[in-house]
Amino acid sequence: MSLLVVGLSHRSAPVSVLERAALSADAQIKLLQDTVAAEPATEASLLATCNRIELYADVDKFHAGVAELSTLLAQHSGVGLDELTPYLYVHYEDRAVHHLFSVACGLDSMVVGEGQVLGQIKDSLAKAQELHSAGRLLNDLFQQALRVGKRAHSETGIDRAGQSLVTFGLEQLAEGGDVQDWARGKKALVIGAGSMSSLAAATLARAGVAEIVVANRTQDRAERLAEILNEADDTDVPARAVPMDAVPLELTRADIAVSCTGATGLVLAAEEVAAAVEGRTGQPVAFDEAGSGGRTADKAPAPRAHADGADVRQTPLPPTSVGTDENCPLDVAAVQGGFSVLGEAAVAGMDAATLEQHAAWAAGSAVDRREAARRSPEADAELITALAATVATVGRIPERRKPEPVAEVPRPAPALSLLDLAMPRDIDAAVHRLAGVRLVDIESLAEASADAPMAADVDEVRRIVADEVAAFGAALRAAHITPTVVALRTMAADVVANEIARLEGRLPSLDDKHRSEITQTVRRVVDKLLHAPTVRVKQLAAEPGGAGYADALRTLFDLDQETVASVSRAEDSTEKNRGPR
Repeated sequence: MSLLVVGLSHRSAPVSVLERAALSADAQIKLLQDTVAAEPATEASLLATCNRIELYADVDKFHAGVAELSTLLAQHSGVGLDELTPYLYVHYEDRAVHHLFSVACGLDSMVVGEGQVLGQIKDSLAKAQELHSAGRLLNDLFQQALRVGKRAHSETGIDRAGQSLVTFGLEQLAEGGDVQDWARGKKALVIGAGSMSSLAAATLARAGVAEIVVANRTQDRAERLAEILNEADDTDVPARAVPMDAVPLELTRADIAVSCTGATGLVLAAEEVAAAVEGRTGQPVAFDEAGSGGRTADKAPAPRAHADGADVRQTPLPPTSVGTDENCPLDVAAVQGGFSVLGEAAVAGMDAATLEQHAAWAAGSAVDRREAARRSPEADAELITALAATVATVGRIPERRKPEPVAEVPRPAPALSLLDLAMPRDIDAAVHRLAGVRLVDIESLAEASADAPMAADVDEVRRIVADEVAAFGAALRAAHITPTVVALRTMAADVVANEIARLEGRLPSLDDKHRSEITQTVRRVVDKLLHAPTVRVKQLAAEPGGAGYADALRTLFDLDQETVASVSRAEDSTEKNRGPR
């Protein structure tokens, strides 16, 4: 076995890197084709989900395989190799099998124990079979991974520890409350009609939403999903399909929106979400400093355009940032809200030392208190002059006064809840800063899942994985010697056929009955002589380090290497030409 996996996931890379490295459907196909065309690899399969990109291959050289697979991942993802390399992980042979089996059981998922990854592994295998990039090794590996995952879910309580990413995301939107109580009666918009979007729609329907609207670039798929929801026996939630250009209007009517498409760019910009909330509430939407999701975007968005074309400026926020200018020595808590840190009201109530610092800062030469202890007399004279000028302006230096405590106003419930499960993201990250909107995306889910408790059943699943890895390795090593055993038996059959032909030449009068008896006797003798060695060599080959027994057989019986190789090629050709199951 020369199985190699090179990849990155939410455990090894930040979401921002995963987002940039995400592969389109066409890029995935090209990556598989280029991998099997590369010299070190003979088979390839790609597992690409919203939180992992893993390239599996059967390689003949380890180091060359790692270099080639890493380079191909970088080329097709568009992320430079130097930037991508620190986030890549590599597993080889048994460790690669262990990794895939763990993934199939949900042990490596963002939400431990979730079962959706089984469908993604099945899709990965089907794609490799369709492209004929999966041979005997990867066919056996991925099919066994599916069986191991199903066994883990049926024999243990791992489902109690895990849930789908959709359910976990909805729980985050509900902020710890019961999802059904939170979702009941709300109107939902689902953008996309793939497997994740379908799961989201079904989950929302079971949660009791009032209506589900499905939008997709391919109208037929949206209508099909809506039809499935309407015909479901376990819910009576009405569903309808709309084209993608109807999303802005539907967003003004929705309470919940879930987006998971294969788009390479943004599906919902911050300005579109702001316009939708404004259309829903009738009030301008402000960009909050902390954001309704508790996160801060990298930069403030530009003024957005209203639906009628008018330029709508951001609504000014309360002056919570007074005194945050860099190096300002001002005690913000002592400042009356709404005044500049340079104004007279800012310095009212300062003690002399602080006022001295503030005067120097306001003049453009802020002085650190630690540096003030080392000041020269000339510097003191300059600061005293500045202090005198400030005192002359203020009139006096009154005692410091503490402002009256202000009661904190509770934040209202968001008017719109958004769940972005796409990679790369569908919804602009700046939406985190929109007042009245709560956005949960892959990045915030990763942060939340870091503290999720592990179920006791996880240890049992790990034992299952360990046992299955050992069994798969043994079966693979035993299968590795099969071509040699087949070649040995073929050689023995040829020897028998040649000797019977020679006997017929020496005894031309031999009748058919005696010829048949002699032939069967010779074959039984050969079979009995070969039975014990071939059975034993398969048992030994299944053990770690047993690959050398195939070489021993070839040497002892002087088997033709080309004959052995032709058996292997025939088996691999059968596996590669097998269609999706």
